[in-house]
Amino acid sequence: MDYKKNPWPMMLSFLFICLSLNNHPSLGIDTISAHQPLSGDQTIISNGWNFELGFFTPGNSSRSNYYYIGMWYKKNSRRTIVWVANRETPVSDRFSSVLRISDGNLVLYESQIPVWSTNLSSTSSGPLEAVLQDDGNFVLREGSANSPKLLWQSFDNPTDTWLPGGKIAYNNKTKQNIRLISWKNSEDPAPGLFALELEQNTSSFIIRWNKSVQYWNSGPWDGKIFSFAPFYNFSYVSNENEIYFTYSLYHPSIISGYVMDKSGQIRQLSWSERTRQWSLFWARPITQCEVYAFCGPFGICNQQFLPFCNCLQGFQPASSNSWNLSDFSAGCARKTSLKCGKRDKFWEMPNMKLPEHPQTVAVGSSSECESTCLNNCSCTAYAYGDHCSIWIGDLLNLQQLTSADTNGGTLYLKLAVSELSGKAITVVSPPSKKRMTLLLIIGITSVIVLCASISMCIWQRKMSKRKENRQINKRNQAHRMLHSESHVQELIDLGELKEEDEKGLDLPFYDLESIRVATGNFSYENKLGEGGYGPVYKGKLPSGQEIAVKRLSRVSGQGLKEFKNEVLLIAKLQHRNLVRLHGYCIEGSEKILLYEYMPNKSLDFFIFDQKQSMSLDWEMRFNIILGIARGILYLHQDSRLRIIHRDLKTSNILLDHKMNPKISDFGLARIVGDRQTEAITSKVAGTYGYMSPEYAIDGIFSIKSDVFSFGVVLLEIISGKRNTGFYKSKQAMSLLGYAWGLWTDNVLMDLMDETLQDTCIADQFVKCLNIGLLCVQSNPSDRPTMSIVIKMLDGETVNLPTPKRPAFVIGRDQSSSTSSNKPESINEVTNSLEAR
Repeated sequence: MDYKKNPWPMMLSFLFICLSLNNHPSLGIDTISAHQPLSGDQTIISNGWNFELGFFTPGNSSRSNYYYIGMWYKKNSRRTIVWVANRETPVSDRFSSVLRISDGNLVLYESQIPVWSTNLSSTSSGPLEAVLQDDGNFVLREGSANSPKLLWQSFDNPTDTWLPGGKIAYNNKTKQNIRLISWKNSEDPAPGLFALELEQNTSSFIIRWNKSVQYWNSGPWDGKIFSFAPFYNFSYVSNENEIYFTYSLYHPSIISGYVMDKSGQIRQLSWSERTRQWSLFWARPITQCEVYAFCGPFGICNQQFLPFCNCLQGFQPASSNSWNLSDFSAGCARKTSLKCGKRDKFWEMPNMKLPEHPQTVAVGSSSECESTCLNNCSCTAYAYGDHCSIWIGDLLNLQQLTSADTNGGTLYLKLAVSELSGKAITVVSPPSKKRMTLLLIIGITSVIVLCASISMCIWQRKMSKRKENRQINKRNQAHRMLHSESHVQELIDLGELKEEDEKGLDLPFYDLESIRVATGNFSYENKLGEGGYGPVYKGKLPSGQEIAVKRLSRVSGQGLKEFKNEVLLIAKLQHRNLVRLHGYCIEGSEKILLYEYMPNKSLDFFIFDQKQSMSLDWEMRFNIILGIARGILYLHQDSRLRIIHRDLKTSNILLDHKMNPKISDFGLARIVGDRQTEAITSKVAGTYGYMSPEYAIDGIFSIKSDVFSFGVVLLEIISGKRNTGFYKSKQAMSLLGYAWGLWTDNVLMDLMDETLQDTCIADQFVKCLNIGLLCVQSNPSDRPTMSIVIKMLDGETVNLPTPKRPAFVIGRDQSSSTSSNKPESINEVTNSLEAR
């Protein structure tokens, strides 16, 4: 090439070299040696470019002069720190600091002063080197790479992150734990209050607060699983030196790890470079308020609001800066000091989870209990139920319970008089104020009565007018149906349909008043239930046809896009095993769908209820399985549009009067191309326990993710057990794990629902179990297509393949559900977390 005529390639190459030199320079190797230390902007990178190590700062301006030696994922586009050397001793200048090998140790110096060291007794005689390995283990070793002697490793000194191949251990000789300890807050990697460690007597994991109070336990290890934790692919080692757990990933290419979070929860996070997000796969304890003393002294935790922590009446954050960083450990401090004695009063706090470790006082009444606390200057609160309890000093682990939780009590908090207002419970008022109080009450009552009278008159006039209008509508508009192109055009906005699909919908539009008439104005008597979309009502059209009316809730997690999705998809689908959509309505803020009415509710109503399940014999269950499979096959292959449902579960399988199954709820369904079998989303939405691992972790959904969900539903139908119902079982952590254990032990019939003993056909049952396990295999390519599933169910395949180990996808406890799905379902997944 003639560079004189075309100088651009040379100029671009020069520019690239200049930019490369200006980036953070790497030593170009994975090793720190005696002759090659690390300083300033230099880094070392593991051989496979999985991890990088160097100086970093948490990044906020308030701590911009604090530098640490840390390790992070190299392939991750966001710098996520997984290990910190000098987490308690930051340096202020990375250019005057150096990490080098000195006197048989790896030492960090700042201005020639040592600030951190591996702290080994020097017994080495040969050359040393520190190597960053591709599994994230930073090791100090002696000798050559072919026969090295390991002296120290970061896997024995973790911070808050547990990488695959690392270990949580107990040293039998030193009696020391290798544990995970949380960061203090998002900007300070110093050790926080929460630690995950191994309990050596029961071989279980526990989380402690402040190195003392245990508030979570994984349950004991039975050789395969833990009783109360969804850890999987774990290995247990016990010898005279130590006992420890380690784990590996089913797919090593996935970036995933366990983090002892500053929230006090142990969390499993997985990274998807395609979506550029960290996804929260699970967390324990399940709810934030289960974390002991999460809100600190005099802080109150409320799971219903964000932030979860607030200060009690009369208190304020002890450290505003820490509070803003979600570090609530310092708790709250009084605004006004107590005066001690009768100059202090009490604030009533109903339905509270009472603090631990009260002192019991032998008194006979609530007033005596109050007087006891009032006269004790160290008493901060009291409660009176079956007996009198008082608390001395700081109040920890306070939690506001919901109105549905009846396990709470009323706590009376001692405050200075100046801090009281509203509902304060005080000592009886002096006689001189009684008359004034009585007059005030009389005056307020009079105003309330007057306002109520005026409001009643206005309300009666409005109701009379509304009744008159309703009568007119009943006569003239009760069964009016419109097919408005303007409404159709409003719906078609997804950009997923072909041009010929955008010409209109062959679907009736109902006006709102007609629907009000059909449902008795959405009366409570006609309410069938409530799911993620909103409430569902039974209705009757003027023709006498019964319908199910699904009304979008204003607080629903689903919105206009899901509404459009259902209208556009179901209007174009016609199959005996898919629920039929009769029409829709958009009027003001109302968005309503009208379906065919299913008198037998949903499948989960039968199979998970001990009494109702008796009405489903084996023949009926087998026919339901076949019907569901045929409906999914229609979506994947036989319909005009190739559709992936993405939310198949037992509560979305409705049953008609003949117990024929019909797949419903297409709000999360997606259209893919005729030859397309998978797609990627940045927002994972669905239901834990039914989601395939590749979808839950990486956002990859396909026809094979529907196959996985079908496999879960099949196993639930034949067993009568929920996949997520094993959360506290000693047998397995999920139905998939339980079924796999029975398969490997060759005790297949133990999975059968007890109500099927008299009607079950053993060969068909074993076939269904085999097919179910084939559908839930970890690798999507190993799962059969729905056409093959139907051939196997129909008996066209004689010798079925042997399934591989399933993916143990774990659901969260139903009690913690924050989803707007149906009450029977486990909560919907839309979780993603920013990297620290």
